[in-house]
Amino acid sequence: MPSPDDWRRQGQERYLKRVALGWRKYIPYRKGWDHDHCAFCGAKFMESADQDILTEGYATDDNYRWVCRQCFEDFRDEFEWKVTNKTG
Repeated sequence: MPSPDDWRRQGQERYLKRVALGWRKYIPYRKGWDHDHCAFCGAKFMESADQDILTEGYATDDNYRWVCRQCFEDFRDEFEWKVTNKTG
């Protein structure tokens, strides 16, 4: 578990505590939306990507919140996420 002063902590418990997240290819939240960022570390998600941009990750059912694999592993127990198999 990350330390209490981990730089990635920014009050995410207000909107990500005990939510369902599913692993999926990046899908924009709405038309005209071309990218998102990990809710913790800020890693960039896009449909087509360069080597430093993610094309898959954990997302809420509405594709509004995204979490990269590393942050998911680091915070999953603390945030009590339910993992779903839903694919956007």
